[in-house]
Amino acid sequence: MIQNKIPLLDAVTEFIATRPAYFRVPGHRLDKGISPRWTNIVGEKIFAYDVTETPLTDDLHCPEGAIDEAQKLLAVLYGADQSFFLVNGSTCGNEAMILSAAFAGEKILVARNAHKSAMMGLILSGAKPIYLMPEVICEWGIQGEITEASVRKGFAENPDCRALFMVNPSYYGVCSDLVAIAKVCHEYNALLLVDEAHGGHLYFHKALPVGALAAGADICVQSMHKVTGALTQSSVLHSKYHGVGAEALGRIAQNLQLVQSTSPSYLLMTSLDCARYELALHGAEMMEKALFLAEYARKKIAGIAGFRCMESGRIDSTRLVLSAREIGLTGYALEQILYEKYAVNMELADQENVLAIVTYANEIQDLDRLIAACTEISETRIGHAALQREKTYPPFPPLPEQVLTPRSAYFSKKIFVSWQEAAGQISGQMIAPYPPGIPVLYPGERISQEVWAYIECFRREGRHMHGVDGDQRLENIQIIPE
Repeated sequence: MIQNKIPLLDAVTEFIATRPAYFRVPGHRLDKGISPRWTNIVGEKIFAYDVTETPLTDDLHCPEGAIDEAQKLLAVLYGADQSFFLVNGSTCGNEAMILSAAFAGEKILVARNAHKSAMMGLILSGAKPIYLMPEVICEWGIQGEITEASVRKGFAENPDCRALFMVNPSYYGVCSDLVAIAKVCHEYNALLLVDEAHGGHLYFHKALPVGALAAGADICVQSMHKVTGALTQSSVLHSKYHGVGAEALGRIAQNLQLVQSTSPSYLLMTSLDCARYELALHGAEMMEKALFLAEYARKKIAGIAGFRCMESGRIDSTRLVLSAREIGLTGYALEQILYEKYAVNMELADQENVLAIVTYANEIQDLDRLIAACTEISETRIGHAALQREKTYPPFPPLPEQVLTPRSAYFSKKIFVSWQEAAGQISGQMIAPYPPGIPVLYPGERISQEVWAYIECFRREGRHMHGVDGDQRLENIQIIPE
């Protein structure tokens, strides 16, 4: 197929050119009904592209024209059998993957560091998760890879699992050996489902880790807005048949209708079409620029006193993970200083590190501002007593007993009890001490003494935890009474 075409952009442009008497939704009537407070700042023209289904613009839920052609162009570019536009973000794609792979009561292997949308998919499907633990990179306090050995062990103990759901690359850019993992999955006639939200760019440069589809994944989801130029909330789902799960792959389109809006945004879909076009024509040079900028900054920051930068390995080298703990700054403190004093905006912070995502759209001036800020911070902090740098974290406790599936737990009655009385109870909420950001409890799991002690260590030290609903002191916890 001819990748220099942009069928959806062309179709919407052609529709606008007809200057229609417009009686469809949305109510702002192309570019005429948006608040002047907004259009006076940004202009009007883009709003005309916020249209709906028309004879020219096709229908996402039954594509036959421009959207169908745009999705087929996307599939060819990524080497997929089928590709789908997602307007509800990668969340709905992850839900659709799980819904397609495993029915209620069926088992599915799930990486313990999976995005919370995986739990949403489990709630919708009713499948029973069998969790796999990722490695922990203790030096940096972040989750590492899912190993081939852990996958093989998971299937050996649960050969009836329908699929493996995992994240690759991680938020920090850490990658697993997907080629080996895919082979294990297919040996057990199981699907490999990959949340590749942060990896839509991996297919366009040999210096980047292998992409999920190229490695043998059966279904993957990519957040095209994260690093490849589409608008926020724009994602895609790809599938490729590898000799297993034909019936599951055939359910994807139907399940996407369960989790996608019936009023899809043409701004989002057009941005996906345009992002695909740019990657097809210029992907290699786009990634070359991002890699150069990231490596330039990595080398400069590594030479600043008190700063460390994670080295390239089996990681996406466009990610910059850096730490200033040696001069007494947590990741949270460093992020705050960079933002408030230098207007340098980082993607995330944890107790140890901050993360910068470098893309083709950055300029060297952006990286120079980050480098200059780190240099000045170093000069002002040298001589300060460093915080005690924890090389290791408390040993991760054994996975707790799963009393209820996520679906059953979701629909169960819940009450609050004191945290001090929580051991032995069935948790009604997720808790993930951060770092390393791996959930130690999911709803429906019994709070063992080992799990309670592990969480108590973080609670007592005032460390950050996800899933505690604003109660970082964790005075109370939601449980499911027996």
